[in-house]
Amino acid sequence: MTEPTTTESGRIVKMEVDYSSNCDVKIPECKKLAQEGKLHDALDQLLVLEKLTRTGADMISTSRVLVAIVEICFEAKNWAALNEHIVLLSKRRSQLKQAVTKMVQECSTYIDKTPDKQTEIKLIETLTSVTAGKIYVEVERARLIHRLAKLKEEDNDITGAASIMLELQIETYGSMAKREKAALILEQMRLCLAKQDFVRTQIIAKKISIKFFEDENNEETQALKLKYYELMMELAKHEGWYLELCRHNRAILETPTVKNDSEKRHTALSRAVLYLVLAPHEPEQADLTHRLLADKLIDEIPTYKELLRLFVNPELIKWSGLCDIYEQELRTTEVFTASTEEGRKRWTELRNRVVEHNIRIMAKYYTKITLTRMAELLDLPIEETETCLCKLVETGVISARTDRPAGVVRFTGTQEPAAVLDAWAASLNKLMSLLNHTTHLIHQEEMLAVANA
Repeated sequence: MTEPTTTESGRIVKMEVDYSSNCDVKIPECKKLAQEGKLHDALDQLLVLEKLTRTGADMISTSRVLVAIVEICFEAKNWAALNEHIVLLSKRRSQLKQAVTKMVQECSTYIDKTPDKQTEIKLIETLTSVTAGKIYVEVERARLIHRLAKLKEEDNDITGAASIMLELQIETYGSMAKREKAALILEQMRLCLAKQDFVRTQIIAKKISIKFFEDENNEETQALKLKYYELMMELAKHEGWYLELCRHNRAILETPTVKNDSEKRHTALSRAVLYLVLAPHEPEQADLTHRLLADKLIDEIPTYKELLRLFVNPELIKWSGLCDIYEQELRTTEVFTASTEEGRKRWTELRNRVVEHNIRIMAKYYTKITLTRMAELLDLPIEETETCLCKLVETGVISARTDRPAGVVRFTGTQEPAAVLDAWAASLNKLMSLLNHTTHLIHQEEMLAVANA
């Protein structure tokens, strides 16, 4: 019993005639003719046979003929004829989908065997043109586009390579394996980062589900996971998302290939600590700090544990003392390296975080303090002290009022929204009670006046 065959137009037909015996005879004969130098005669005969098998809806025989035609062109090293026949065969009326798929798959194996780059690009472009808009060869087309993008990248055409890759809507490909799909999406992210299109990178990153890396735990998936987080860290570094960088390093730390290697484990863990220290203070950052300190792995890097603990202890941090103890080691890390502008910028950010921590501690212990004394404790000029204080008040980290003529700062306790609402409701109730009592007294006076009259 024969299986139904689908044509290019989507029409399902059943095989009418079996031409397998004809193919068994004709294909070897035509290959022999081609070897004798009669390439065009062999191709003409096979094209006639292709028409018979196609009109007879013999999918298996049609596939054999199409593959034989491209094989003959390839063996003759006639690349022009190969490109011409690929287009010709794919555009024939009522061409069978399965046959076109077999031909494209066969031609894809010839790409590595082309004599030069120009021929390789021409063959890839021919195959991508005949596969455009055909869902049954979407996987083959994606691989070809990826190959073409690599060639353009080798020629330093990053923009061209990215634009080609971004044409593919890989997340919609149902016939592609998840691992290959993730690898191609990561390539799209990498090329977008290479041309500094950070907005599009964020959009593409959302197409990858992190659960995929958790469900599969083989070496290939782990490599994809590490590549994903490396790209995400590159994006986060550009945007200055230090808390995200900490999370990404913690996720890398959970990868078996990293967790089982002490050097890689310590690198990821130390980066997580440093980026967490650089993140602005907020409830999520504070929670992550306590969770990281509770992790037993951090005992392997005691220096970084003590650094992180400084920002948890309710004590002032002296910047000069911190530099004496930690600067030499921190400057050797990729986070604070002095050889790059980013490293120098992050070192300044670390100083700002120390100042912010010290102001928060002052807000806990002081209700009133002079700006001069605060500047002494922070080891900063008065103007810079006031600037840092204003930033923390604006962001809602602390609550304070500054009397600039007197040079005095008053720290006020912050109230939860629910407490503010309760106080307002109590005041309103008190006001309404007073109003009712006053109204009652007025009515009483009016009644006495009427009675006396």
